[in-house]
Amino acid sequence: MSNRAPALLAATAATSIYGINHTLAKGLMPDHIQPFGFIMLRVGGAAIIFWLIGLFQNDRMIQREDIVRLIAASVFGMVINMLLFFKGLSLTTPINSSVIVTLSPLLVFVLSAILIREKITWLKALGVLIGLGGAVSLIIFGQPTNFNAPNIPLGNALIIVNALSFGMYLIVVRPLTRKYKTITLMKWLFLTAFIINFPITFNEFSQVEWTNLPFSAVWRMGFVVLGTTCLTYLLNTYALRHLSASTIGVFVYLQPVIAIFYAILSGADQLSLTKLLAGIAVFAGVFMVTKNPARKRAH
Repeated sequence: MSNRAPALLAATAATSIYGINHTLAKGLMPDHIQPFGFIMLRVGGAAIIFWLIGLFQNDRMIQREDIVRLIAASVFGMVINMLLFFKGLSLTTPINSSVIVTLSPLLVFVLSAILIREKITWLKALGVLIGLGGAVSLIIFGQPTNFNAPNIPLGNALIIVNALSFGMYLIVVRPLTRKYKTITLMKWLFLTAFIINFPITFNEFSQVEWTNLPFSAVWRMGFVVLGTTCLTYLLNTYALRHLSASTIGVFVYLQPVIAIFYAILSGADQLSLTKLLAGIAVFAGVFMVTKNPARKRAH
């Protein structure tokens, strides 16, 4: 109970970083780096960082009975999830991608009910519908025009599968977050993902002209590796220890709101009354879903 508020703040911070990432990462592709090459940079960079941090803590090996679950979590969270998201983002628009990932909570609810028999209450279900309605309205009334989107239908489809994969990751990895230290878990997850991703991503990674990259591209890449990858996975892992998988999943509703606000600040979009009301609906949905578990635990 006492850890619930920090866990909610961690989930909010992670989602805010994800929201900003839609615009920052999109701006780098394909001029500076291709989507799969970006994944090698992201996963490889995170693996190095987590293993370096792991040198300064007492560690334990992953137990034999958890290896299959760890590999599955890595595949869903750092392979399928990342590859399809970045490929989809390169084909569609940042606002499209940020709204489509709001499908993840619905998928997490269904998967949680099937796989771990998590109870789905009427309040949670209503919160999902309200939040989803607000998120979908953002895509209808807020299309940026200064982003290259060569194949929006395919990009959207890839991000839908990405949302399903992320939902599976939240469910599969949760037992591991309660058994192992965060850094221990992250370093093994990302090392596994790097090995799996290497043959898929190396070709595009090798095509990057590293010596000719402008500073604007370098700091954005750094943000994706340090912020969107390392920091968000740490925050989500902490949140998963104290919140249900479906509660974590519903925070994805904040992504289109953050994406819209960042697009406005960066001059890529304009605020309207409709977008403001849609944002309020998104926050209302998140509040309804996250409020209910607290009341259940208090009894």
